[in-house]
Amino acid sequence: MKVKTLINIFIGLLIGSGLLSARPLPDVKVENMDGEQVSIRSVMNGKPAIISFWGVTCKPCITELNTLNEVMEEWLETVDFDIIAVSVDDSRFSSRAKSMAQGYDWQFDCVFDKNQDLKRAMNVSLTPQTFIVDAAGNIVYSHSGYTPGSEQELLDKLIEISGK
Repeated sequence: MKVKTLINIFIGLLIGSGLLSARPLPDVKVENMDGEQVSIRSVMNGKPAIISFWGVTCKPCITELNTLNEVMEEWLETVDFDIIAVSVDDSRFSSRAKSMAQGYDWQFDCVFDKNQDLKRAMNVSLTPQTFIVDAAGNIVYSHSGYTPGSEQELLDKLIEISGK
């Protein structure tokens, strides 16, 4: 593994464990489903959010997002939150990413980081890379990869930061 990848994983573990303080979500522009440039912070609705970075060729990414889509309604009964899926596909694949998001009928916001500005600002090196951002816009948790069942960690962290 590259040193940068190891460092990002280590930082994610420290944030997730609470040993490293939260850092603010960067104020970077992404493209929404309508093709408009919007700040990632403006996509946040003043409540906690799961932000998941994905790509069209990443099968674990699609599996994670499909799973989150399935459990979202049930989780919303416990805690109020949003999900924001961030495609890191460049302009060659962004139309495919939009089609996939619509085809899977994901019930959450999808944005497109064609220039990978947000990806760089958040030190994402592998997908899926998933973050939890609190209601104040601070990154409080980070996780790389996906295995079935690991989404439970996300729910647990959402419950923890919402005080439920």
